[in-house]
Amino acid sequence: MVGAAALVVVPLAPPVQAQQPVTLRVAIVQQIDSLNPFLAAYQASTEVGRLMYDYLTAYDAKDQRPVEGVAKSWEKSADNLTWTFTVPDGKKWSDGQPVTARDVAFTYNLMMTDPDAATANGSFVAGFESVVAPDDRTVVIKTTAPRASMLALDVPIVPEHVWKGVGKIADFKNDTAPVSSGPFVLSEYRANEFIKMKANKDYWRGAPKYDELHFVYYKTVDAAVQALGKGELDLVNRMGPAQFDSLKGKSDITLNKAQGRRFNELVLNSGAATKTGEPIGDGHPALKDVKVRQAVAKAIDLDAIIARVNGGYAERGTGLIPPVFPDYHLTPAKAWPFDPAAANTDLDQAGYPRGSDGTRVGPDGRPLKFRLLGHASRAYDEQAGEYVKSSLAEIGIAVDVQIVADTLLDEYSVAGKFDLVFSGWGTNPDPDFILSLHTCGARPASPSASGTTDTFFCDPTYDELYAKQGAELDQAKRSELVKQMQQRFYDQVPAVVLGYDSALEAHRNDTFASFTIQPDPGGVIMAQNGAWGYYGAVPAAAASGSSGPSGLLIGGIVVVVLLVGGGVWLLAKRRGATAGDRE
Repeated sequence: MVGAAALVVVPLAPPVQAQQPVTLRVAIVQQIDSLNPFLAAYQASTEVGRLMYDYLTAYDAKDQRPVEGVAKSWEKSADNLTWTFTVPDGKKWSDGQPVTARDVAFTYNLMMTDPDAATANGSFVAGFESVVAPDDRTVVIKTTAPRASMLALDVPIVPEHVWKGVGKIADFKNDTAPVSSGPFVLSEYRANEFIKMKANKDYWRGAPKYDELHFVYYKTVDAAVQALGKGELDLVNRMGPAQFDSLKGKSDITLNKAQGRRFNELVLNSGAATKTGEPIGDGHPALKDVKVRQAVAKAIDLDAIIARVNGGYAERGTGLIPPVFPDYHLTPAKAWPFDPAAANTDLDQAGYPRGSDGTRVGPDGRPLKFRLLGHASRAYDEQAGEYVKSSLAEIGIAVDVQIVADTLLDEYSVAGKFDLVFSGWGTNPDPDFILSLHTCGARPASPSASGTTDTFFCDPTYDELYAKQGAELDQAKRSELVKQMQQRFYDQVPAVVLGYDSALEAHRNDTFASFTIQPDPGGVIMAQNGAWGYYGAVPAAAASGSSGPSGLLIGGIVVVVLLVGGGVWLLAKRRGATAGDRE
């Protein structure tokens, strides 16, 4: 027998505001140099770019192998000179227009014909003979020589129907409602304040599981970590060891220590110049001498920096490719020892005697006094800078550490107005791009132009090896060539790779339950080779399946059905009064 039923009706309180969007709030401490994908070089800028624009192919979240991006499939000719990519129907730009093969061809041809469009990623189209789209679904790329990196073209594909109307690429900011194709769409940007993005509900992989993504600027990582603890942020990375350790044991915060794809380096101005060899900047002439640069390398105790500055959260630096990519990582045939005594002997023999104040003097009579520039946004630079200063003092080289704003450091670096400077790069699964940064062709075309290099390194042996590795499709043979390149770089010391940072990240687990890492296991959430970390974020409410009490809304009344003693009971409850609601 069915039990009795009762209907209890309670009038609703006045309507409350609509439910707030679910937002992932992420700390950002590095400035954005540009939101124009043809100009963006800073890690923060390219990371935002990966959220806005798909590339021709993508890197799989689990193992970083090439997978579908704008193109779904591809094939190469028997002579390895022609690549045909297929762009499937159904992918859309954020304004509703279809993504086609013609957008791909337009993007690459623009980079091949407009020097401004090649500013950030020009190396990827070097060696392209032609790029054509015979129809909306097919892209055909012909190269002048075999290219090993054809499935690793890290170039944001832009919409032709928008960018064909852009006048001068170098002047286009692309920061006001840009049309994009990625999992997120830019909604608002205020320099040095925030970047707000909305989930692309029409994204071809499916919409993200939350509504908005906000990058919020903080002057220091310390401030960001404090905000995370207060619940004002959901995700923070680039933490120092002390900051990371301070969050251990907090139940509402999940930590992630991963083998990173980034490295820190100390760049030595070995002779800043244009592509044609015209000197630029005011670097100290002694640093053109490889003996001086090698002495600097011997004077710096990398293990001590990792212990004292990185807190042990890093691996010893050697080449340009971190250990996370073992096929290309360099173990030097002969590593520079930490040996200040040998460095002193080398400088004595090379003609750099100590002056009366203990500072060495070059053959031109100029003291070896170097300026060292560091980023104000990174605590690492200030701490490591003081260590480099004391280390080089032991071999008679005076160092003036100057910590400046990121934009000012970038301005000085591009102009060659430095002696030593802290820099660093994130590397990709394919090594071509990071290797290309140190070729002669990466230097600026003129003293007033910007190149993609930070070292201004120009070495015929290195360039010859670069060309060979780019054309070598045999993995084992290419790996050996890449390691030979890094050994040449290591021996010539245009920079000292100080270490490969562990990625130290933290997120609040009461707001977001999980994130997709890359690679898996052991990978990172932020600074990935793709957008998986943000795209795959799962809000805590969605993970728990909590959606509050269920019921019927009848005439402004919520009616909740209960089964009691075999009967059906209907209870009414004021809307918005549930314990878990947030404003």
